[in-house]
Amino acid sequence: MTIHWIFGLCILLAGLILGWMIRWLYARFQLKASEQLAVRIKENAVKDAEAIRKEMLLEAKEKVISEQHQQERETRERRAELQRFEHRLAQKEDSIEKKLSQIERTEQQFVEKERVFRKREEALEHEEERYRSELERISGLSAEEAKTLIIHDLENDAKHDAQTIINKIENEANLAAEKKAKDILVTTIQRIATEITGDITVSTVPLPSDEMKGRIIGREGRNIRTLETVTGVDIIIDDTPEAVVISCFDPVRREIARVAMERLVTDGRIHPARIEEIVGKVSKDISQKIFEEGEKVLYHLGIHNISQDAIRALGRLYFRTSYGQNVLCHSKEVAMIASTLAAEIGANRDLARRAALLHDIGKGVETDSELNHAEIGMDMARKMGEDSRVINAIGSHHGDIEPCCIESVIVQIADAISAARPGARKETMESYTKRLKNLEDIAMNFNGVEKAFAIQAGRELRILVYNDIVNDESSRELARDVARQIENDLRYPGRIKITVVRETRIVEYAR
Repeated sequence: MTIHWIFGLCILLAGLILGWMIRWLYARFQLKASEQLAVRIKENAVKDAEAIRKEMLLEAKEKVISEQHQQERETRERRAELQRFEHRLAQKEDSIEKKLSQIERTEQQFVEKERVFRKREEALEHEEERYRSELERISGLSAEEAKTLIIHDLENDAKHDAQTIINKIENEANLAAEKKAKDILVTTIQRIATEITGDITVSTVPLPSDEMKGRIIGREGRNIRTLETVTGVDIIIDDTPEAVVISCFDPVRREIARVAMERLVTDGRIHPARIEEIVGKVSKDISQKIFEEGEKVLYHLGIHNISQDAIRALGRLYFRTSYGQNVLCHSKEVAMIASTLAAEIGANRDLARRAALLHDIGKGVETDSELNHAEIGMDMARKMGEDSRVINAIGSHHGDIEPCCIESVIVQIADAISAARPGARKETMESYTKRLKNLEDIAMNFNGVEKAFAIQAGRELRILVYNDIVNDESSRELARDVARQIENDLRYPGRIKITVVRETRIVEYAR
């Protein structure tokens, strides 16, 4: 029995030892597998880290190479620009040296001529002094006294004769022409019913918020630089809340910039590529509108056989203003007035209407010429094969050349009527008061003027003179001199009436 217990205990003990060894072997096997897995994970991590390191090194090298290329390109561009600048500077220095040498030679010639002329002048002065002394001895008067006496007599005689002839001619012409002119002008103005149009060029673009200014400027100013470059305008961003100002002498470019700015603000996507795209589309739209406006006014007036360049020049007048008056509407109005005036006096209506419509076409031509708009319009009409009378009317509507026919005179009159009628043009209060003051100051500078008043918005200047200094004949002369002085010194639309008032007032008291 005891042997059986001992044997069982040995078997149990052997089983426990065997189980423990099996468990120990299994745990060792698991530990070895875990170590191998850890080694593999470590190796994979090392490989991944090495790949990432190589990739980052490659990207860094590419970026460094790109920046080096960019710097090299910028360096080459700056070097080329510097070479061009040095070349231009060298050319200018050569030109200046040549001009200086030429000036030195010319100066030497002038010095030599001046020396010769001085000798001749001294000889002539000696002769003149000898003759003057002899004349003074014979006449018994000094040279200054004799000169003053002769000039005074000639001046009085000439003024008296000239004023007499002028008064006679004016009286005869006024009696014959005043009634007829009034009838024609009144009839014409009554028949013409044109709309009053006073356009003011808008250069301000409203913004939804001040934050939009930063988006318009862009990063390092690239957006605003791109917009200014492609449109040719100056964009002013100041302290004005929620608005920017567009400045440009060309009204078409200013309009393109304004419309493009409004579209960009509405769209919200503002970057150089988008700016160039929008400006291109707006330029096409404005070009089409220019052509449509030119065709519209030609259709309304019934004028045909006009070239496309002339139609575009007329259409560009839609964006131009003169003292607040739209130039295209002004040209259309002048054409209607000229046609009616020509019908009243029996002139060529079609010719007058055509010349009147084209009289300001030079303002719509894109050119860098230094000629005025009348001369540019004459050149364009000549190239278009227009009638010589139309060309003359265009050139003479501001008095630059003499009118050759009655239609040219009609265009002058119609232009003055359209510009001078009430409501046609606008002035600022500052320029208005300055013009009135200038009118009064001009009159007060003349001798014998007591007071001067500019009335009727500067259309009339009324002058009060001293009765004992200015007589009736010199009053007419004073009015003419003041009118001539105003024409030379001031610029104004229409005409100004000068009225000289000379009053004789006698006062007595009965005691």
